[in-house]
Order: sequence, then C-alpha cells, then structure tokens
Amino acid sequence: MISRRDMLRTAGLTGLGLAVAACGRGFGGGGGSESASGKITLNMVWWGDAFRAQKTQAALDLFMKANPGIAIKTEYQDSGPYKDKLATRFAAGNPPDLMMMRMDSLREYADRKSLLNLNDHPGTVNTSNLSEAAANLSKVGDAVYGIPSGLNAIGYIVNKTITDQYGVTLPDGNTWTWEDLAKFAKEVTDKSGKKVYGTLVDPATLANLVVYVSQQGEDLFTADGRFGVSEATLTKWFQMFEDMRKEGGLPPAGFVETIGSSPDQSYIAKGSVASQIIPSNGLLGYNKVSGGNLVLLGIPGEATAKRRGTNIGTPALWSIAATSKHPKEALQLLNFLINDVEANKAMGTTRGVPASTVVADAIKPTLEKDDQVATDYLIGLQKQTLVAVPPYPKGASGIQDELTAVAPEVEHGRLTPAEAAKKVIEAATKALSQ
Repeated sequence: MISRRDMLRTAGLTGLGLAVAACGRGFGGGGGSESASGKITLNMVWWGDAFRAQKTQAALDLFMKANPGIAIKTEYQDSGPYKDKLATRFAAGNPPDLMMMRMDSLREYADRKSLLNLNDHPGTVNTSNLSEAAANLSKVGDAVYGIPSGLNAIGYIVNKTITDQYGVTLPDGNTWTWEDLAKFAKEVTDKSGKKVYGTLVDPATLANLVVYVSQQGEDLFTADGRFGVSEATLTKWFQMFEDMRKEGGLPPAGFVETIGSSPDQSYIAKGSVASQIIPSNGLLGYNKVSGGNLVLLGIPGEATAKRRGTNIGTPALWSIAATSKHPKEALQLLNFLINDVEANKAMGTTRGVPASTVVADAIKPTLEKDDQVATDYLIGLQKQTLVAVPPYPKGASGIQDELTAVAPEVEHGRLTPAEAAKKVIEAATKALSQ
C-alpha cells in the first residue's frame, strides 16, 4: 500500500500531477513511420490509466478524422516506470514522436538536445492563448521544449461541514497567514475534543515547500541549477509544523503512516482532519468522498509574504523528439491537442485545466461543478503576478529523497528542525553537483 505521504510527494516532484493508477499497456514503441500508401503514423506515449487512455483516444480520433493521412500509434505506461522506459527509448535511438515529458526530466533532455525546440518552428503551434506562467513552464533558457499538457496548482481544502459542526469560522482563503492556519487548526482540534485534527500538511512534499520558500523571497533552484534555499528558511519550515503538532492542530507523530493513498482513504474523507493541501484538480475526487462540502482556499501566507509562492504547474509537457521523422505532423498534432476545443472537451481535465485560457473557458460549462471551481482557481491565478519556478535540474529527485528521509525524523523527535535543514542542504548540494 502506498502511503498518503508517498502520494503527496509524488504530486510535488512531478509538478503537482496526481499519481495515476497503474494500467501499463507496453512501451515497446517504434517512432513514426510511413506506410506504402503514404499514410504517416506517429508514435505517441504518455503515462496514466485506462480512463485517461480512453479520454485521450477520443481526442485523437477527432484528429485522425480531420487528418486522414495521419495515423497515431499510442502507448501508455504506469507513472513509476515511465521515466526509465522513456530514457531507454531515447538511448536506443527509437524515441516516440510525441510524448509526455516529466518536469523533473525536462532540463536533462533539453541539455542533451533530445527535444524539438518549438522556437525553431514558428507558426506551427498557436501559443497566443497561454498565460505567461503557463508558457514559462516549457522554457529552458530561450528555448521552448513543449506545451503543458494541463495546468494545476496546489490549494487548501477545508471541510465546511466540520467547521460548521464545531462552530469554527472558515478562514479567508485570500488573506490568511500560516499563523492563521495554526490558530484555525488548533481551534478545530480543541472544539472537537480531538475527534478531528485541524489540518494535515506534509512538510516532506516538495510542492508545499516550493510555495513557502518563494514566500520567504528565496528560490528552490537558482537559474544556474543550484539549490537556492537557506538553512534558516528550511529550519523555519520544519519548526512551523512541529509547533502546530505540539499545539494539537496537526495530528500526532505517526498518524500519516497508517492509511492508503486514494482520496477515499484520506483523513479528510474519513472526517478525522478538517483541512489539507491538494492539487487543485483533485477537488472533484476529494469532494465526492468527503461529503460534498469542501471549500477550496488559497495557500496561507500569500497576501502577507515577501512575494507570492503559489505557482502554476503541470503534470507534464507534451514534447516532440528532436529526431522525429515527422516533425511537421507531430507539431500539427500538438497544436490540435492544445487549441482544439472539442478535443479538450473529449479529454476533460484528466491532466489538469487546459493550458489555453480560451479553451479552458470554452470547456468549463461541460465540466462538473468542482472541476469548474478548480478551473476558475487556475484561471484566476494566471491573471496574477506569480513567481516562475525554473526547470528542475538534474539530480533534483535527490532533494525529495532527503526530505522524505528527514521529515519523519523531525516528526518523531530524532532530529531537530535545524539538523534536518542542514541535512537537506548537504544532500541537495551533493545531488545537484553530480
């Protein structure tokens, strides 16, 4: 069983993408080809489950109907082995034409010149309806190596049924601070007699840490790929949650190790916590299993911090191999996936809110209410001034590994927040220097 902590970490490292259940269907591949009849076949790969495959295929059917000279051979894989299997395809000189590119792999592939730079093909993919935040996600230096397959951001959900039951005022999600969160969480725990803990936040989740360090005026990674977080900020990060735990607002040590990963297994679904951070495109799933009265708030500290911390993320880019035999057709398909309204209606929000703001607006009425709320949240964020997160450098996964290792040690009192901070910085420096 994957723990709740594992699931949240996966979401963080992959840029807020929800981990998708395994339904691998092979990855043997074969790049694009041309049949004797002259019909071009593109090879397209992604990670996900059968539901995502079904939704994606519906969009591809629309493309192939409109472009009878192009066929698409699709393959999808579990999220876990996808990274290694894609690397194997490239190493064998047999990359797919179009693929989902993990954000923590982007810089590595870009540095190797393995991906098509869209700037070398002007006019082929319409990016005029992408916000600056969305467009920046695929940039490495001045080059553009794909388009976000969907957009996401973390948000804070609060179960209003619980707060109403215990007479706790719902925080103002636009103005609340981390101190307000601590007070709110303690009040829920106290008024419920510890039947419900006020909140659940995993300090080991990189997506959460990214927001906090930006609010402190620091960057997780510098532009030249070094770790940019100070020991003081990391110490404050761990200390904040230990203080909340001691006050009772956060569950006691060991609490998060005892449950599975899906929304229906979560503590908020079980009613034992009143609030937590989730990827915004998870609102529908969490609300369905939590009684239907969740409220989506912004992340604490945004209004009073040195600068904004919340940022727009994507589970992955749609990228094209630099050695694709059919770049023209692959670009044509990419443009279709990003800008065709009917295609995005078919795909829904399985990869997050469409990157095109025009498309996102157009499909919103077709979505369920909670997905509409999540879409509005993303559209609203893109109208604000956000701090861009540079592409994760090679070795970044080592930072997540160290956070995963030290957070429980702090939680159980075996490391102080300062000692944990020092360990994370040492591990990050080593990982990024290799």
